[in-house]
Amino acid sequence: MKRLYILLLLVCFTTGSFGQDNAREKDMAAYLMVYFKDETHSLYFALSRDGYSFTDINSGQPIVSGDSIAGQHGVRDPYLMRGNDGWFYMAATDLHIFARQKGLRETEWERDGKEFGWGNNRGLVLMKSRDLIHWSHTVVRVDKLFKGWENMGCAWAPELIFDEVKNKIMIYFTTRFGNGTNQMVYAYVNKDFTTLETEPQLLFQYPKINKSAIDGDITKVGSGYHLFYVSHDGVPGIKQAVSGSINTGYQYDDRWYDPEPKACEAPNVWKRIGENKWVLMYDIYGIQPNNFGFSETTDFKRFKDLGHFNEGVMKATNFSAPKHGAVIWLTKKEARRLADFWKLNMKY
Repeated sequence: MKRLYILLLLVCFTTGSFGQDNAREKDMAAYLMVYFKDETHSLYFALSRDGYSFTDINSGQPIVSGDSIAGQHGVRDPYLMRGNDGWFYMAATDLHIFARQKGLRETEWERDGKEFGWGNNRGLVLMKSRDLIHWSHTVVRVDKLFKGWENMGCAWAPELIFDEVKNKIMIYFTTRFGNGTNQMVYAYVNKDFTTLETEPQLLFQYPKINKSAIDGDITKVGSGYHLFYVSHDGVPGIKQAVSGSINTGYQYDDRWYDPEPKACEAPNVWKRIGENKWVLMYDIYGIQPNNFGFSETTDFKRFKDLGHFNEGVMKATNFSAPKHGAVIWLTKKEARRLADFWKLNMKY
């Protein structure tokens, strides 16, 4: 029995199967990407059998309209997670940057742009589903939950990870006070996935306190946690910090981990099924039209540039200009159910 336990531990450390994606890797057969578009501020899904070629399940149209779930009638920065309890969880930024042009409000932002800066939203959208088709949703106004947060400047790019010590889902996102420097914070979500039950705390302190650090993405590999994030320290791009703890002790590394000369954001790391390879995906918003870029690694030190969608080995077969994406694994049954529901001609 002791020997079997040790072998199980070795398998988990090797595959990274502990944590937010608690399904067995051997049961996985497909990949699902969630993303949004500036044009609609809505949610999109794309499926892939091999992790290289992705096909939008609704022919490049939203699977959930942002105006049906968000206080600002639009969402950005979606993140998707498979829970340890059989549910799927999604979080997104409650923000519409074109709300005045769309006639949804009279001002460019909810509050004065000089005082609160770009975007200046205060809400996150939390969503929950058993089947990736039918979703419940809740708008969480962070500024109303905790005393002293009334002057928060934004709530951006929420992501989720299961904290094995707390046995709870941890949410982490970017925020600031007023129009100050952006930082990444974390909190814990309640069991029903409808609100935050702890006050946000600082996740990682960028060493230059006048430079913004945003868009955190945490991946557990073995016994360590890899935090990829965006540094606004020159041309915005992707950096990495590593810790042995999920929300403390991240060590600063000044290296840039994306190969792009133009500005990047929204890093997301996902593992190739059955391989000792991880993909670092990022949104290259500094080019027009914007596109996703990809790099691949086996050790989180050396990264191979895979290029952009439709400019290398990675393909987007029926969509273009995706924004701020995230990828999870699916079983063959889950992928087939999605494809059948949306009448997508993909065989699993």
